[in-house]
Amino acid sequence: MMPHKMQFSLAVLAACWLFDLGMASEDVRAQSVGSSKPHFVDVTERTGIVWKHETGAFGQRWLPETLGPGVIVLDANGDDMPDLLFVNGRNFPDRPGPAATPALYLNRGNLRFEDATHPAGLDFSVYCLGGAAADYDNDGRTDVFFSCLGQDHLLHNEGGRFTDVSHKAGLSQAYELGASATFWDADRDGYLDIFVTRYVDWTPETDKFCSMDGKTKSYCVPTVYKRVFNRYYRNLGNGTFEDQTSKAGLANPSKGLGVVPLDIDSDGWPDLAVASDTQPNLLFHNRGNGTFEEMGLSSGLAYSMDGQVRGGMGIDAGDYNRTGRPSMAITYFTAEMTGFYRNEGNLFFLDIAPGAEIGRKTRPYVGWGCFFFDYDLDGWLDLLVANGHLDDSRSKLYPPEPYAQPALLFRNQGNSEFVESGAGTDLAAPIVARGAAFADLDGDGDLDLVLTANGGSPKVLENRGTPGNWLRLALQGKASNRDGLGAWIKVTTKGGTQTWYVHSGGSYLSQSQIEPTFGLGDARIVDEVVVQWPSGTTQRLTNVTANQRLKVVEPDAAPRKAP
Repeated sequence: MMPHKMQFSLAVLAACWLFDLGMASEDVRAQSVGSSKPHFVDVTERTGIVWKHETGAFGQRWLPETLGPGVIVLDANGDDMPDLLFVNGRNFPDRPGPAATPALYLNRGNLRFEDATHPAGLDFSVYCLGGAAADYDNDGRTDVFFSCLGQDHLLHNEGGRFTDVSHKAGLSQAYELGASATFWDADRDGYLDIFVTRYVDWTPETDKFCSMDGKTKSYCVPTVYKRVFNRYYRNLGNGTFEDQTSKAGLANPSKGLGVVPLDIDSDGWPDLAVASDTQPNLLFHNRGNGTFEEMGLSSGLAYSMDGQVRGGMGIDAGDYNRTGRPSMAITYFTAEMTGFYRNEGNLFFLDIAPGAEIGRKTRPYVGWGCFFFDYDLDGWLDLLVANGHLDDSRSKLYPPEPYAQPALLFRNQGNSEFVESGAGTDLAAPIVARGAAFADLDGDGDLDLVLTANGGSPKVLENRGTPGNWLRLALQGKASNRDGLGAWIKVTTKGGTQTWYVHSGGSYLSQSQIEPTFGLGDARIVDEVVVQWPSGTTQRLTNVTANQRLKVVEPDAAPRKAP
């Protein structure tokens, strides 16, 4: 075999050569799109959300303090409105202070939310960072998974009230530092599995002293801690899960933080990408037989263009250039810039950020949550990157590195170029951001934003722009999992064809609204909607009216057997 660095370099050179020949030219598929200035307004005070994140910090600069929190968009009570679940930390053992719990806010319409943490049974105190939500047992109710310091927590929805079934379900009870999570149907048996990233081997007893001046303790870089294994829990279909991380070929220690499911080669089998901090990023290709091949190196995802590892945090995937293939974005540490990985086909990605505005604008910041979404509903996926430093003492350096930082919104110009458009809006107000998610919180069709703050209160931003027409699809699987996770959707209008891979997770420690929202521009009729369900069934709808939330139920089909 070729040495890894040589193999990587040749792959990059080949990709660049193809790019120079015009193989990756966007001119043919680019279309003219008009200007649409974003108008996001901070409406947090109006919403009634008064929650604040508890880091547990008490002056010792313990690593978990600076990592959270995430936010989960879900429909907790089955009223078809997106609710918000904020993940929380707590005081460390033997440290005094008030109890801290997660916080569930139910959507009551008109951007008003009601704290339902106690009646929902979520007022328990655990130290968690992130999570995900989906219907893992296909009973029609959305369940929750929390990724925590110590025991993972699986919460079964009993009809608006949640019951902790972690032990009964067979989840790990090891003392581990979990980060992001996703529900996905890895084997397409109709039952959702769980993948959760693990960061480093950290405990209060093994905490290390790190300092920038040799005197004052600072948060340690992850290189001083050992790598640990991510975890894959396979759903056995009877309410229990089995840890099949090694059996499935997913046992790669990585210091993982962000994770997103995607289908990199359109073969119908869900693949998985993991953003790793100071370790190579991972890309697991699904072989379709219950096992995966790790191909981060050969795909161009593992290292930077010069063969270096970076501090990967958040991650998302989306078909931003309408090729029918998902590309990816990964946020990194300051001076490393966000990676923007264009899917070139043939299981290869090319990071085009260094020559793009996305690279230049993100370079000064520490990026965390990120996602593709169409904020102006013009039919082209835009990109949001949430930023914030991990250490407030860095603001005293020269040149200073600000602790609170602005979020960046990159508008897709329709020709594979992105322009930062958030300046001058409430998005630009500095925040020590971590998690980030989008959802149509007010039911007007366009997508609003939620940003969490480390040790602070979240920010809710209402989208008050002048967007185009839209279509939202609410999938209900039968032979497939009930949420339709893993479905490929193609929407065709006079403006072209868009694709979306239905997934949970993504961003950083967070989850956005699962129901996909397609921007249609000035089109009022969708010529065709094609849903390729995880079961293998293909469903087509024609002449669909715009500006509606359309429920799509999977046709009856024989369930796919697990491998």
